[in-house]
Amino acid sequence: MGRLAGKVAIITGAAKGLGEADARMFVREGARVILTDVDRENGERVAAELGEMAEFRYLDVRHDAEWKVLVDDVVARHGKLDILVNNAGVVELGDIETQTEKDYRFIMAVSADGTWFGCQHAVRVMKETGGGSIINMASIASVQGESAVAAYCAAKGAVEGLTRAVAVHCAKQGYSIRCNSIHPAGILTPMVMEVGRQAALMRGAEEALNSGPLVKLGEPDDIAYTVVFLASDESKFINGAAIRVDDARSVIAGNP
Repeated sequence: MGRLAGKVAIITGAAKGLGEADARMFVREGARVILTDVDRENGERVAAELGEMAEFRYLDVRHDAEWKVLVDDVVARHGKLDILVNNAGVVELGDIETQTEKDYRFIMAVSADGTWFGCQHAVRVMKETGGGSIINMASIASVQGESAVAAYCAAKGAVEGLTRAVAVHCAKQGYSIRCNSIHPAGILTPMVMEVGRQAALMRGAEEALNSGPLVKLGEPDDIAYTVVFLASDESKFINGAAIRVDDARSVIAGNP
């Protein structure tokens, strides 16, 4: 307990799934957490359950102006920002031939643009308040490629590359700001389960809808433990890393 005591954190996409798991674990470890999402109902519910150390703020990560207002308000009220978890992301099925422009631009805007704006504003304030840790949620899709979610692969590849650029910049400037990416395999979240359901329907495999996942899925806390480690001072010498949390799936021959 207390690994994040005294720290102030923003977590995007925190109304459910990985972001919710991060928020719950952060509060248990002593952090003050600002949960953000476009899902106001679930976000407010989770924040209320977490008590006085948590609060919900509506944030559409695609918009730079909303980021500026949020980050400035957090620093004004709490004096600093120690941790940013760029977790918000979306996925729509589609390969390089079938992915629509609408879906492509939406996926890129949430994951790539949203992470860019988050990093930019976090660096802006963290460099003035003693540094911090930025954790960007990527995917093994950016490591091995997954043809059925081409735009998602592109977005997470952008996140991975941006993470290294931010880490190198901050190290060269002496900002004491670390930036690392996490690359999960399939995790048991609403987003992953919905994509699996859509894929089964597209294959005409209605029976697969009730048979459970075809591969072993991780649990949200499997990722949250890694996020807490990267957010804590225990990882103070880890910067620019791409950490796979995937039960070796990305290195096993024959995986999609």
